[in-house]
Amino acid sequence: MIKVAIVQQAPIFLDKEKTIQKAVALIEEAAGSGSKLIVFPETFIPGYPDWIWRLRPANDEKLTEEIHALLLSNSVNLETGDLLSICNSAKRHKVTVVCNVNERDFENSQTTIYNTKVIIGSKGEILNRHRKLMPTNPERMVWGFGDASGLKVVETSCGKIGGLICWENYMPLARYSLYAQGVEIYIAPTWDNGDTWVSSMRHIAKEGACWVLGSGSAIRASDIPDNFPGKATLYPDPDEWVNVGDSVVVAPGGELVAGPMRKEQGILYADIDVNKSSAAHRKLDVAGHYARPDIFKLHLNTSPQSPFKLDE
Repeated sequence: MIKVAIVQQAPIFLDKEKTIQKAVALIEEAAGSGSKLIVFPETFIPGYPDWIWRLRPANDEKLTEEIHALLLSNSVNLETGDLLSICNSAKRHKVTVVCNVNERDFENSQTTIYNTKVIIGSKGEILNRHRKLMPTNPERMVWGFGDASGLKVVETSCGKIGGLICWENYMPLARYSLYAQGVEIYIAPTWDNGDTWVSSMRHIAKEGACWVLGSGSAIRASDIPDNFPGKATLYPDPDEWVNVGDSVVVAPGGELVAGPMRKEQGILYADIDVNKSSAAHRKLDVAGHYARPDIFKLHLNTSPQSPFKLDE
């Protein structure tokens, strides 16, 4: 058995450095409770761009650009070690951390942001970086499209970990690619919530015969700083739950083990037996004995995709 922790807390909104400091403190708290796997919400650093669902695309363009500039300047650069303190914390406490960030790509134009899930091992090393394949609706005005170079299941001290971000989880072929790689602990950070979302987490646990950790986001309007551009118009009610959370832990087969944690900021804990994943495959193994490769086949292109190559 291992203890897992899903952090359902608000970031220090649009402040990269302070949110990283908060993440380190939360890792210490969760590790102190005996957790070996610690998961953060979608784009926890430095926060999810909820304003895109409230602003009008054409009429509010000036305000949109002002806020986007703040997000860009506070997005994570993995190449320069922005997550080093989180990696060091994972190593110090010997825990695996799934950290979800707005990542600024400095390889090409240096101005594209990706919705990125980073898996950090218990020795402090970055094991995988997955960029969200398909941003949803107005998210496409914020994030670039990721490729499949990070669509991987990785070995960790807790088991085989993989997962998808928010509505990527409704992409059957993306899910299948993880099942085929033997995922045991499926991580689903999200901005979504509600009964339909929780039902989807239970479906994935049944379909994939894996543990599912649905990492929800809980943030109130009062968590957004007063100097946030347009706050008085966009978030006039300080008591509003901008997002209610609904983090869950689901066992292979679909049974809810913990949660949903709703309208509450804290850490959701659960003890899980990773071996239950392999046992659940006896009845249903959609990428193994329940597959029909003579009829259906999935080809996954894991090559990194770039719009630019400089010949030397």
